[in-house]
Amino acid sequence: MMVPFRRKKTNKQFPVKVCTFDSELEFHLEHRATGRYLFELICRTIGLRETWYFGLQFEDSKGNLSWLKMDKKVQDQSVHMTNGSCMFIFLAKFFPENVAEELVQEVTQHLFFLQIKQAILSMDVYCPPEASVLLASYAVQAKYGDYDEAVCKPGMLISENLLPQRVIDQYQMTPQMWEERIKTWYADHRGMSRDEAEMEYLKIAQDLDMFGVNYFPITNKKNTEVWLGVTALGLNIYNKENKLLPVTTFQWNEILHISFDDRKFVVKTNDSKSPKPVIFYSQKLRINKLILDLCVGNHDLYMKRRKPDTMEIQQMKAQAKEEKQRRQVERNKLTREKQLREAAEREKAAMEQRLMQLQEEMRAANEALHRSEEAAELLAEKNRLAEEEAMLLSHKAQEVEQEINRMRMTARKTEEEKMYLERKTQEAELLTARMMEESRKRALEADKLKNELIHARVAEKEAKEKLLNFLSRTSTESILITPSSSPESPMHEMHSYDLLADGDMEQLSLEIEKERVEYLAKSKQVQNQLKELRSEIEQLKIGENQCPLDDINAEQLRLGETKYSTLKKVKSGSTKARVAFFEEL
Repeated sequence: MMVPFRRKKTNKQFPVKVCTFDSELEFHLEHRATGRYLFELICRTIGLRETWYFGLQFEDSKGNLSWLKMDKKVQDQSVHMTNGSCMFIFLAKFFPENVAEELVQEVTQHLFFLQIKQAILSMDVYCPPEASVLLASYAVQAKYGDYDEAVCKPGMLISENLLPQRVIDQYQMTPQMWEERIKTWYADHRGMSRDEAEMEYLKIAQDLDMFGVNYFPITNKKNTEVWLGVTALGLNIYNKENKLLPVTTFQWNEILHISFDDRKFVVKTNDSKSPKPVIFYSQKLRINKLILDLCVGNHDLYMKRRKPDTMEIQQMKAQAKEEKQRRQVERNKLTREKQLREAAEREKAAMEQRLMQLQEEMRAANEALHRSEEAAELLAEKNRLAEEEAMLLSHKAQEVEQEINRMRMTARKTEEEKMYLERKTQEAELLTARMMEESRKRALEADKLKNELIHARVAEKEAKEKLLNFLSRTSTESILITPSSSPESPMHEMHSYDLLADGDMEQLSLEIEKERVEYLAKSKQVQNQLKELRSEIEQLKIGENQCPLDDINAEQLRLGETKYSTLKKVKSGSTKARVAFFEEL
């Protein structure tokens, strides 16, 4: 009897590569492995127990992004192969309503932190600039720990991807300016652990409008294009140009039934007064399938949150609480040990400093002792030298006294020379005054002579007129007239009077002008002498004792002005103008 032929079983496997935001995992699965098997394998590998938030996303053979179905085989879901491996991305598929209350495990918090951070930096989730800077400070705290100036040097954060490019492009700020603003907040987070910093990051991020929203383009019955947002609380409808502010929403507790038929999607509510369902249309059947999958998952979590925690969740929360308490105790212990170590190091440094001071004092004491011994040896020598110096000083004192006497004689001589110069100056000034007085006297004498000459001419004329009158009255008396006393002579002398008078005045003017030129020559010489003297005593001048007149004179000298140039200036202009100026004084 022939044994029936049986096909030999083969354990054929295929490679799988799974990427998270901080690691990359590789597995080899059997041909019939399901999506749930792979998902649970990944969760066990990374130690994740809050599995209901996550899923595996992949690119199918048509280039569309899809979520791995748990009940189907992996190889039956048209997963695109990359370098011979099935590529998956481990992502949060559903989001909590309150991260602080719902996220229990640190690994869960960390995965959400990395995903939300990437969404904000890639600008998939809108974040205001000021919030971006604050979130960046928490991200730096989570990565580097407490702020330390020795470690966080200028420029260290510039290479980090901390802010969305949109925020950077909106402001005319250098990377250094951004870094300074991030550091300001970063320094305030001292003492915060990594998980605490990441939780603070998530608390802020969950308040962003686009946090945890999956958007899908849909149309209504009027073919108006809008956005459908599937969230942890329900379904939101947004205008096409505004993904931040929904125009309407439907929460999960008011949705009774969800279904789709091809591209048509129907949402029935539990309002008996409005039995008409919400109907919208998607672009493809595949999108409706994805919408339905997200709606079912979010609705289940929504209802689950409003029920008492299961034993598994209670156990996880208790373990997480114990773990946090244990870590807090360890952190306090480490902090106390760190403080004790720092105190010991400070005490050690103080003791070393004290030891150095004592050593320095001992060295100084030894040096002082050595110097005192040397000083004792030198005292005798100094005593001898002091006696010799005393004798030399007595001789020098005599020489100094002689020098003082000589200097006194020189000082007296210098004083006499100074008095001589002053006397010469006074004599020059007196000579100038005498010359001016002599010139004035001569001018007066000339005027006096002129007046006397005029009076003499007038008297002579009157005498001649009287003589002619007398001769005309005595016609009987004959008088012999000589040529020198003819009648024509008085007339000739009358005409010549004016000429003689002009000649005398011209001669007198020439004499006066000659005297004035001589005076100016003598005055210029005196000015030169005064200038030389002024130069000699210039070094003795005390500025604070100068009066205003001294300042005016110095200014005139600086400008090269004299009395005559000043008179020439004030005489400029018409007579009328000067009269008017005088009247306005």
